[in-house]
Amino acid sequence: MASPKTTLLPGFWHDRQTVNAEKAIFHQWEELEASGCIENFRLVAGEKDGFREGWFFADSDAYKWLDAAARIARSTADTRLASLMDAFIALLGRAQSPDGYLFTYNQLHFPGVRWVNLQIEHELYCHGHLIEAGVSHYAATGRTDMLAIARRAADRIVADFTGKGPSFTPGHEEIEIALLRLYQATGHTPYLEMARQFIERRGRTQFFPLSLLRQNSSVRARSKFAGEKKRDYQDAHPEFEPFQLPPGNAARKPRNANLRRMLSGLSGKYFQQHAPVRRQTIPVGHSVRFGYLETAIAMLVRLDGDATFIPALERVWEHMVTRRMYLTGGIGSLPELEGFGNDYELDPEYAYAETCAGIACLFWNWEMVQLTGAAKYSDLFEWQLYNAVAVGMGMDGTTYLYNNPLTCRGGITRKPWYAVPCCPSNITRTWADLGKYIVSSGVQKLQRLDEQKDQSRALPGCLAKTWDSESKNQLWIHQYISSEFETYFAKLELHSDFPWNGNVQIKIESSAELTLHIRLPSWSQNPEIKINQNNLAQNATLRNNGGMEYNFSPQRSTFLSIIRTWSPTDLLELNFDMHINLRRAHPKVKGHSGKVAITRGPLVYCLESVDNPNIDIFNSIVDPASLHSTFDASILGGIMKIEAKTTSGESLTFIPYTLWGNRGGSVMTVWVNE
Repeated sequence: MASPKTTLLPGFWHDRQTVNAEKAIFHQWEELEASGCIENFRLVAGEKDGFREGWFFADSDAYKWLDAAARIARSTADTRLASLMDAFIALLGRAQSPDGYLFTYNQLHFPGVRWVNLQIEHELYCHGHLIEAGVSHYAATGRTDMLAIARRAADRIVADFTGKGPSFTPGHEEIEIALLRLYQATGHTPYLEMARQFIERRGRTQFFPLSLLRQNSSVRARSKFAGEKKRDYQDAHPEFEPFQLPPGNAARKPRNANLRRMLSGLSGKYFQQHAPVRRQTIPVGHSVRFGYLETAIAMLVRLDGDATFIPALERVWEHMVTRRMYLTGGIGSLPELEGFGNDYELDPEYAYAETCAGIACLFWNWEMVQLTGAAKYSDLFEWQLYNAVAVGMGMDGTTYLYNNPLTCRGGITRKPWYAVPCCPSNITRTWADLGKYIVSSGVQKLQRLDEQKDQSRALPGCLAKTWDSESKNQLWIHQYISSEFETYFAKLELHSDFPWNGNVQIKIESSAELTLHIRLPSWSQNPEIKINQNNLAQNATLRNNGGMEYNFSPQRSTFLSIIRTWSPTDLLELNFDMHINLRRAHPKVKGHSGKVAITRGPLVYCLESVDNPNIDIFNSIVDPASLHSTFDASILGGIMKIEAKTTSGESLTFIPYTLWGNRGGSVMTVWVNE
């Protein structure tokens, strides 16, 4: 049975995929070469003379590039990209040890030393991205050369870590996702079991602070040794010009940032090592690691059916959304820690909200909707996609944001590369694979029966069904992105005006009765649904919108189910109202009294100085009655902007937050005085 296939059609996201495939992926390769990241593998293979450059985890950036390139190649034939991939895969094969180990930091500086300082030095993290690249390349090409490299690495890990104690877990989660993806591709159960062991061991290390202190001491000693080797090499090779890493990303930090990071690390929270995973119901620590861990747990449940993890997954998601997430969907309120603060600690200027953390949440939300059938996960996916993640790549595909504050008074600009360049290739592999998140043809139903009643709503005259992994002829529309979807029982063509307007047209071909589940976004109050111009529900409120709204509430989203024998001439039309909304912070969030944020449809808006010259955007007071939207083809290729007046009569222009910083240095704010 052929796998479902999705192809993006011209529109907002198709344009971004084009930039991704034609510019971003090649720009990233050039930066990886310039920084010495690729050269490190040539040094290990004995093909070049030189000295290793970059952080100990630099290998992972090359692997993520290969992962992204493979995903692009799945839908785009580019001989230059194919040639780069083939050459790099062959190089990895030559650099990999015969027993599967591949970690250039140890291979070059500490031959024979393996699996040390697992909380800090990212050996397993790097191997995880190597394995993911192998799975993605196999899925794209059907070839097994890169998959064989990935399997050798995974087999090495299985041999060295199976049955070990809780101290044998990674500090930066990722290997768990990789092993589960490899299990899906190969059906080899030791990969599934190894991922389960890594997950189950977390939070069980006795005397964790002492273990961490010992590892910190070892890391410093090893770094000092590597530094001395580099100086000796430079003395012996005066012609050697070491690569100068770009400066780290700028971030405004609270005074106690370093202390809080130290305490978070010693407690184990920074690494999600503070408690067994079933007891981790509050989001803590490094936000990217957190998102990868939750994704892996949800994947494990989906693949082996252990529903005992689900209560913690649901509780920690709810806590994140209601107390520890920014309006943009960004997570991680503390620089230095790169992670979560306390409940309602959401200062817009300190906000770290790393692009990779938003991406990790996309992965997690996708897994959760597969498990539960709850539309709230697809709804949050959409909100984070347009705001917390899309902001990370510039319109030109060659400039990026690492951290994403909601207020910037200067110093943060889009850059072509970073000292830690984890975000560029991560966002590129996400863009390349965006089609998989639009439509699905089945999910696994593991939620309790008493929770089903609120997860789908039926229009009058239509039958609502609960989620069922064994059901036939069912499609779920998660995202409204122009695309074509084809599976063995149906074809679907979707045309969307998102994110500028809420008009969607869907054509369906199916040989038998088909149930279509359409997501009603939480931000749309009164959607119109028509089949062949006949209203099914016009101006009908389809969910409870009562109560005070703070921030963003994906919990209000639902799936609406339509059962019908679809004719090729049938046309389903959806019109989601995109009113301008004023959002207010929760009263417990400090410093937001008298301030509002502007949203329209799935987009958060901001004031940027380039559009508001000679105006103090941080102290101006907006007149809510003056807000109105208009399309402006002259800004960044055409956007829906929002115009307003201040209470003193000055003009204000709001643009989508995701697009700020694309026109040079500027200042910006999401929250404005009302």
